[in-house]
Amino acid sequence: MRRGLTFLFAVAAGAAVANLYWAQPLLDLIAADLDVTTATAGLLVTATQIGYAAGILFLVPLGDILDRRRLVPVLMLCAAGALVLCALAPSFGVLLVAITVLGVATVSGQLLTPLASDLADDTRRGSAVGTVVAGILTGILASRTISGLVADIAGWRAIFLLAAVAAVGFAVVMYRAIPVLAPKTRLPYPALIASVAAVVARERAVRWTLVLSATGFAAFTMFWTALTFLLSGPPFDYPVSVIGLFGLAGLAGAVAAQRSGRLHDLGWSLPATGAAWAVVLASFVTAIFAGRSALLVIVVVVALDAALQAAGILNQLRVMAISHEARSRLNTAYVTANFLGGAAGSAAAAVLWSAGGWPAVSLAGVGLSCFALALWVVGRRHALVPVDPLAR
Repeated sequence: MRRGLTFLFAVAAGAAVANLYWAQPLLDLIAADLDVTTATAGLLVTATQIGYAAGILFLVPLGDILDRRRLVPVLMLCAAGALVLCALAPSFGVLLVAITVLGVATVSGQLLTPLASDLADDTRRGSAVGTVVAGILTGILASRTISGLVADIAGWRAIFLLAAVAAVGFAVVMYRAIPVLAPKTRLPYPALIASVAAVVARERAVRWTLVLSATGFAAFTMFWTALTFLLSGPPFDYPVSVIGLFGLAGLAGAVAAQRSGRLHDLGWSLPATGAAWAVVLASFVTAIFAGRSALLVIVVVVALDAALQAAGILNQLRVMAISHEARSRLNTAYVTANFLGGAAGSAAAAVLWSAGGWPAVSLAGVGLSCFALALWVVGRRHALVPVDPLAR
């Protein structure tokens, strides 16, 4: 796993996962163009993440039984087709279906993460995976800035067309860059999917990590969905291009979290996870007072993103360390739980915003942080299990 290949994986994975978030800062524009309410347009974020969770559950396990040199480019081409359909959608119903299909198809980034773990040696595995995951999270954040800028220039549909072109380009590059690897196991498809549930049922460490990670991503999507509502209304009334620029503040957090994979290599994964959640709690407490201050919003964005991304990388590394032969399946369990939590978080943001605005969202974030810290305290003693449950 050379540094150049690690960087390529990170960029390709980030570009793939960015497809899930092009619509997020554009909800007001889409709602006006397709004649629906902003709350209805918010369903696009939820539908995309539900589709993504389905793709993770039913497609990513194939990485353990198929040649990923072919699988990854094929999925990228499928995502390109869904992006074109999004760009051409004549109604909200068509767009909702198309963006759900996009969520299912755009899972190539989560195939590259366990592939990086397979290709890296033991001394650099955490660093390599951390770089790829940081690329994914950077793609999530950069997508908001890029989407807002493109929409201001050429309308909301243009970003989906540009993303389709990029997906085709990455499909060609990844086909040439990924080495040919023999399948790690041979299982019928039903047994392959069943084995994902088996490891969750058998291993306390996996269940604990999945709940902790789902909580983190629920907090992440709840915050970012509500932030769009906050910045587009009074007292800010920012255009979508400015709202997108707030993603740059989160990008600084992603850079700060990029090296957190090294903490896993050094054996500090569990204490670092607890420290990250303490920062998340402090960030949401600060957010309560940030509803009228752009400077405080930026401080919260940087701190919250750095902490949640660091915790996410560490959680993912601990899960994949349980079995070498089943990393794609373990990653499936991890990311499925993550994005189900994300779908719940984005849905909760709309409800909380209607009920109590920004203070309600911030207080919900405080509650999620306290829950996660309590879970970390209770479960950290059993979080590392040096067994391979899928080999039993």
